Amino acid sequence: MSNAETRSEANESEAVEEALAEDFVLSPGFIQRVLAALDEGLAAEVTDLLRPLHVADLADLIGLVRPRERRELIDMMGARLDPRVLSELDPDVRGQVLSYLDPDVLAQAIETLESDDAVFVLEDLPEDQQREILEQLPEADRSAVEMSLQYPEETAGRLMQREFVALPPFWTVGEAIDFMRESEELPDEFFELYVVDPSFHPMGAVHLSRILRTKREVCIEDLMEEDFHAIAADMEQEDAAYAFDQYDMVSAPVVDESGRLVGMLTIDDILDVIQEEIAEDILALGGVGELGLSESVVTTTSRRFTWLFVNLWTAIIASLVIAVFQGTIERFIPLAILMPIVASMGGNAGTQTLTVAVRALATKDLTPTNAGRIIWREALVGGLNGILFAIVMGLVVQFWFHDTYLSIVIGLSMVVNLLAAGLAGILIPLGLQRVGADPAIASSVFVTTVTDVIGFYAFLGLATWLLLS
Repeated sequence: MSNAETRSEANESEAVEEALAEDFVLSPGFIQRVLAALDEGLAAEVTDLLRPLHVADLADLIGLVRPRERRELIDMMGARLDPRVLSELDPDVRGQVLSYLDPDVLAQAIETLESDDAVFVLEDLPEDQQREILEQLPEADRSAVEMSLQYPEETAGRLMQREFVALPPFWTVGEAIDFMRESEELPDEFFELYVVDPSFHPMGAVHLSRILRTKREVCIEDLMEEDFHAIAADMEQEDAAYAFDQYDMVSAPVVDESGRLVGMLTIDDILDVIQEEIAEDILALGGVGELGLSESVVTTTSRRFTWLFVNLWTAIIASLVIAVFQGTIERFIPLAILMPIVASMGGNAGTQTLTVAVRALATKDLTPTNAGRIIWREALVGGLNGILFAIVMGLVVQFWFHDTYLSIVIGLSMVVNLLAAGLAGILIPLGLQRVGADPAIASSVFVTTVTDVIGFYAFLGLATWLLLS
């Protein structure tokens, strides 16, 4: 390597260190430098600043800037924009960026991507725009992308890449190595070679590392591992991610309904799925759906309004319970002061159980086999916490209001509500899954309603009985 090349690599390394903070996030100072150069129309300086960035960091930068600055940045980069950036962008940002690119430029970019990344970029486009771009691709690339697009969204078939290495069992290691050296159709990255029969059904897999450690004359059939896990093309991507986690896989063959090898999944694709599923569960539990930070105010407001409207009606239900005991509250004012404590403790306890239950369902740790034991466990936890907080609140109320009966009322209410919260937090997501609904989306509103209604009813009902009878 020449001194000039060494200096160039050193300069790029220094530029990357300057751009990134210690936690691998783009530094505010670097972003301001890019925006300042962009504002002054200094295309050469913008290009120099962005050249050393990894495609993922460049995608983050594009997502962080305002829409107007984003358009200027894409226009300024033009053909120099690395196509791999498109697959790294958040979906809402990617839609904007794709709208900035001419179809012929976009087609050229799609052609350079692996088939799975190409599908990932194209799948959110309108069908007419998809066809316009696909028509400009070479026949082999177009066929691969079209076949993947035929599979439903969020399945292994949509996620897989069509490029893989398949070998007959009678080849030697030397023949396999020579084939890979001469082939121009290999995927950019792969970890396994798949052994297939004449009908292209997978028979086994050979790790690339084992190929490199074995002599050329050894037969592939003697190296292959028959204990492999094939993924059905129509399998939900979440189930495929579970298989990768369960069996510690780094890649897996994908087969069609007849069992023929049609593609492969790799760990980088699965990591994206895991991150996506976690994000979906968190957003669903908060009732905000799949909203990105780049969504408009109107879009964000409209999507959140629906969930808030549902919560409004559940709050009205809880208020109706309170209205039943309006006379009790009027005659004993301390009840109004203590009611929020009972409701809040029940809601928080229910949310704790619900979070654990939804995550356990997603990871398949909670199944019909152990559901009964887990329900009993959560009931015991809720009851025990209820007793502990009954003692705490009983002492607090006794010190605050000097009323033994009121202390007994809030103590018993704590036990009842935290027990109900524990049961609701586990039974509601299980019930929703049983009827085919997504537990992450609908559970929280039901659990909150149960804890509010039971909490208020228990507290005010006991107060009416013990304090005013």
